[in-house]
Amino acid sequence: MKKTAKKMIKLGKSLRSKMISPSDKLEGRTVLLVNTGSIRKRFILQRLKKMGLRLVVLNSEKNWAESYVDEWILADTTHHAEALRAVQKFIRDNPRQKIEGALTFWEDDVLLTSKIVDKFGFIGIPYAVASGVRNKNLFRNFCEENDILSPRHRTIEAKKDLDFVLENFTFPVVIKPSYGTSSAFVVKVERPSDLCGKYEYVKNSISEQVESALSNGRQIMVEEYIDGSEVDIDVLVQNGIIKFYSISDNSATKEPFFVETGRLTPSNLPDDDQENIIATVEETLEKTGVRSGCIHFEAKLTKRGTVPIEANLRMGGDEMYSSVKKVWGVDLIEGAVKIALGIYIPKIKTEESKQCVLCKDFLSDHSGVLVQLDVDPELKEKDFVEEVKFFKKVGDTVMVPPEGYEYLGWMTVSGDNSSEAQENMEEAEKLIEYEVARFHSASFIGKTVRKDPHSSSIFKETGKRTGKIEKIRKMALKDQRSLHIGIVCNLYDQNCSGNEVEQELTSVGLNIQKALEERGYKISFFDFNDVAKAFDDLKNSDVDLVFNVCERINESSLLEPHAASLLDVLKIPYTGSNPFTLSLCMDKIRVKKLLSYHKIPTPEWDYVYSMEDKVRGDLKFPLIVKPANSDNSIGITNDSVVSNQEELNRQLEHVVKEMGRPALIEEYIEGDEYDVSILGREEDDLRVLPLSRSVFDKMPKGYWHIYPFEAKWGEGSVYKQNIEVQRPAKNISKKLEAVISEIALDTYNILDCHDYGRVEIRVDKNNNPYVLELNPNPSINLTNCVPEVAELTGLKYGDFLEEIIRMAIQRYKNRPPYYHLQANLI
Repeated sequence: MKKTAKKMIKLGKSLRSKMISPSDKLEGRTVLLVNTGSIRKRFILQRLKKMGLRLVVLNSEKNWAESYVDEWILADTTHHAEALRAVQKFIRDNPRQKIEGALTFWEDDVLLTSKIVDKFGFIGIPYAVASGVRNKNLFRNFCEENDILSPRHRTIEAKKDLDFVLENFTFPVVIKPSYGTSSAFVVKVERPSDLCGKYEYVKNSISEQVESALSNGRQIMVEEYIDGSEVDIDVLVQNGIIKFYSISDNSATKEPFFVETGRLTPSNLPDDDQENIIATVEETLEKTGVRSGCIHFEAKLTKRGTVPIEANLRMGGDEMYSSVKKVWGVDLIEGAVKIALGIYIPKIKTEESKQCVLCKDFLSDHSGVLVQLDVDPELKEKDFVEEVKFFKKVGDTVMVPPEGYEYLGWMTVSGDNSSEAQENMEEAEKLIEYEVARFHSASFIGKTVRKDPHSSSIFKETGKRTGKIEKIRKMALKDQRSLHIGIVCNLYDQNCSGNEVEQELTSVGLNIQKALEERGYKISFFDFNDVAKAFDDLKNSDVDLVFNVCERINESSLLEPHAASLLDVLKIPYTGSNPFTLSLCMDKIRVKKLLSYHKIPTPEWDYVYSMEDKVRGDLKFPLIVKPANSDNSIGITNDSVVSNQEELNRQLEHVVKEMGRPALIEEYIEGDEYDVSILGREEDDLRVLPLSRSVFDKMPKGYWHIYPFEAKWGEGSVYKQNIEVQRPAKNISKKLEAVISEIALDTYNILDCHDYGRVEIRVDKNNNPYVLELNPNPSINLTNCVPEVAELTGLKYGDFLEEIIRMAIQRYKNRPPYYHLQANLI
């Protein structure tokens, strides 16, 4: 007996040494995080680093989380054997970096994490347990076998299984993936006659691209519908003991697809019901063998009692973390880490909540494009608003069942009780407006979205020109040199001297032709100086894609946007921005209004359309007066900067009366000027190229530090001799560079620029940046700013042009027809 007792004491000490570190502090401890998840999970990694943890991250590639990660282990996390070998190699090769625990916050990798726990002896949920819980069908079987309430269910593998359901189940029933999450591909079937059709929908639609957690398996099951109040239970369980729990009431889901609409924390259910729920949770976790972890449990309270729906072996959704922290003061991320590291957690009482938190999901009733999103600035002033998250931007597609499973975002508000929280939510909702424009039948994405939420490959239309768009969509990037490229431009007499603008407009098209022909492209010119002929030639041509560098029609730059419009009418894909953006950016007054609305820093300003219009009296001299709808600095001279009212009136007379243009009046900003060149459109391919900086310190007295027409087009001018152009910008702090780049990106996105553009920014003596304007289709001749700074990144001129072609292909490839005309700023 004494020997047995000694062995038990020794075993107890061994277990305690494994469970409890000599220090309960988290600072300096090393954990293995399995999968970063999407960028929406940034808050998790931020919290982990604030704890002082060293993060070793197992992920398929380095990504947005780079700044939070101490060491990467790169391996395909969907290939468990490869991932386990990679972890083992890292541990072997880095003996001094002792990994003390492993965890994941990503549903896809629950099973992989359990295998890591098994292999390396970490604290967590064994694979034998996790695999039985993760699979909903196996979980239902377990509940049945262990006297835990469970709906009648059956895996569907053949027609006979559907026949069994029709003969033996009580309708309504629910079809769902056994490994699904977030209600993706979960469908309610009211009538037996609908069963086969809805099963075929789920079977044919189920996709890892829509729901990545399905990488664990695509098995489909049917179960009887559970009628009752749905609740979420967030649990911290350690050594088989529930140390903390929080029950939330789910708002009614939108059936038949069970789309979640919101939840209230803590639950409003009677105490007896809540005791019944937590007793079921405790029983289920104990019987399944889930002894350690942060668990998100879902259940329904029915007349028969509590019925488990699923047990997610990781922390709940993003809003659950903040809601639980607000209501109970409990940090689920910290709790999950402590459990993984074996740090003892005392029981946390949940008798009195600090506050109630109500969450509402922002949803659309139909698939379409987000065309309006207005969040009143007053919302930030509301003390009861906890968090507002929007994952969609204006211009983004929103795919809802049956086409997809997306939502726009969510908001949480707090109150002293549930009624107050509800009142606060109603007040907050009034400050948010959004509209999703339903897809028109001609551009509806349809069923192919089930394979790729942005696919439009089934859009069918007959006709020669439509085929060009389809060809671009289906083209692999490696095949782009087989394209027939058209160049839409302006051609003038090359022997004509004295008109620098016309020489520039001619040479840009010729230089693009030369560079692309050297790389094997077939090229055709379309001279928009003769727009009627160009239109007919384009209509009858076999060009696949047009390089749009047209800057004039009928000798007017005001008609430049219509070149893109004509290409849209002819259904010919083209590079650069759409006609809406081109027109908008030509109207400097509307651009200023839009930038001001979006709080983009820009010089104080006003405008006049006639001499009767009054100019703001609070503008401070010196001011600069510009034609409000011209380009290439036309109408801007050294006299455009004015120092008093008399000079202002004189310059307004020149612009409004002599030029016949509206006038934009801005406060003059003394300082350097930066050209910010940007490539791309979508978030995953947006790039800010090296900055170009113009320094005016050497300009002689009497010359304002600006770029008038003479500076751009006058050979041997005082401006060209004395303005120092730095490419890249020199002696600029990283912070200022970042601020300039970010403001430029915001401007580029607000104005919905495509493929390439250039933002002009002035920086004053205090390093305050001010946006002057955006050129959406800037000149891209050999020596122009954008291709020159692109070359600094390794893109030679031909590479740069091919990159623009690639981006245009990608833009047409992944979107419905005319998606590029759906503006991003309404």
